Amino acid sequence: MGDLIQEGNIGLMEAAARFEPALENRFSTYATWWIKAQIQDYVLRNWSIVRTGTTASQKSLFFNLRRLRAKITGQSARDYLDAESVQKIATELGVTPKEVMQMEARMNGGDQSLNSPIGEEGDNQWQDLLPDTTPNPEEVVIGMKDNATRSSWLNNALGELSDRERTIIKERRMNDDVVTLEDLGKQLGISKERVRQLEQRAMDKLKASILIKVKDAGLEQMALFDAR
Repeated sequence: MGDLIQEGNIGLMEAAARFEPALENRFSTYATWWIKAQIQDYVLRNWSIVRTGTTASQKSLFFNLRRLRAKITGQSARDYLDAESVQKIATELGVTPKEVMQMEARMNGGDQSLNSPIGEEGDNQWQDLLPDTTPNPEEVVIGMKDNATRSSWLNNALGELSDRERTIIKERRMNDDVVTLEDLGKQLGISKERVRQLEQRAMDKLKASILIKVKDAGLEQMALFDAR
């Protein structure tokens, strides 16, 4: 309760900072809106360790779901919410049925500690059942090798370009700040249309060179497989 009072005080201070007497609104009415908004945001942020929602429609769904559930279906929060009721609530609040079902599950499911014991013996915890999505050592090595191979292929392909083509590719395709055709044309002393043509020709050369490397690598892998 103390936290809610504190949030209400923050809302009151926010209202005092934003209030404009020239608009001829009552300060009490104006402040009530800010206090309510601040408290609702606090409840929404701290209801669960899972982020419940940030959009206006999600907030409206969070604060009105149980009321509409009781109004439309006469059911308690523990009863199953059928498809027809879900659709009515979604229509009333301007959200999708999927969002209604997701919010329903969040509000009724509760948060589960990853350190909670499993079973009567309690030898294991919930976190022991979480899959490890990080790559294993073999996958890491394969990824490093593949990256090194691709980098080598690209460097070799760039070496087959002329100096002007290589400059265009680096400025147009390999830099974070892409240089425009017009600026690059001024730098090289040619028209921007000529820059575009050279860029396309260079890209075709790179593609052809890398495709040859890929084909050769595939033939090599097939030869190794046949040898086994």
